[in-house]
Amino acid sequence: MKKWFPVILLGLLLGGCTQKKPGLPVVGFVDAFKDNTIEQAKTGFMDALKKAGFDEAKGTVKIIYRNAQGNIPTLTQVIKYFIAEQVDCIATNPSLSTITAVQSTKDIPVFMMVSPTPALMKVNDANGNPPKNLFGVGENLDYIDTSFLLIPHFIKPKYGQLSVGMLYNQSEPQSVEAMERIKNLAAANHINLVYQSVNSSADVQLVAASLLSKNIDVFFANPDNVVFSSFETILQSCNQKNIPIFTSEAGLVTRGALAAYGADIYGWGYQAGEQAARFLKNKNTNGMKWEMVKNRKRVFNAAAAKKYNINFPSNFQAIL
Repeated sequence: MKKWFPVILLGLLLGGCTQKKPGLPVVGFVDAFKDNTIEQAKTGFMDALKKAGFDEAKGTVKIIYRNAQGNIPTLTQVIKYFIAEQVDCIATNPSLSTITAVQSTKDIPVFMMVSPTPALMKVNDANGNPPKNLFGVGENLDYIDTSFLLIPHFIKPKYGQLSVGMLYNQSEPQSVEAMERIKNLAAANHINLVYQSVNSSADVQLVAASLLSKNIDVFFANPDNVVFSSFETILQSCNQKNIPIFTSEAGLVTRGALAAYGADIYGWGYQAGEQAARFLKNKNTNGMKWEMVKNRKRVFNAAAAKKYNINFPSNFQAIL
């Protein structure tokens, strides 16, 4: 039974062949892993399709949804399954899904969300051009400057110089780029940055414990898929040490981080869904290209703010 379990699991994830009705658009949507934050993007994407008249409940679109559960080979197989099913377009969430999709097909339009720019994902060609079939919504790292520099406005150092802790994944280009940017930002603003690399969710608890033993004042949760998927573990460790968490991801504030300046994850998915809906209506991508995320916001967690006795100004939105 153990021998056949991976095969059985893959079969359940991919499912049987889908009968494609003539004229009915088919969208393949893939999440790279299960996560409450990136789940908001899928909700936004589906809501945008519905508003445009593409509603599976009304029989106006067929959605094939798969979650790779953090398994890269499974993610690759999901994309290949979509290609075999001749879906009209592929919706990818987050960056791991996007990279896998554009590496696997050059013909089917890919609508990304919760993904960095093509340049940051290193999927551009030698001339700096993104894949011709890549659309949807990306994000650069400019907003990280604003989110990281929120910290000295609200946190006072315990031992003279403000000390901020971070985890990052060396195998994730976006995470490495963010780390390099924050290192320079911290040095320019006289902030001591303490960072450690983490390779998988299984390592997070041990590595986080090591990081928190280094007398940091605050933890910064950067845009990193391992941080996303292991956030509750990080939060529990920080709470035990009475260490607040700032982040560049607004969705993590809902899950317990203290404050953030960053993209509205639901809005991110909704924006990608609007673009996908235009494609489904027009049946072509003429004049279309990937877009930068439009909606960013300042938010704080009311319960965490009370715990750490921090007052936020009126331009921050409270999340209860």
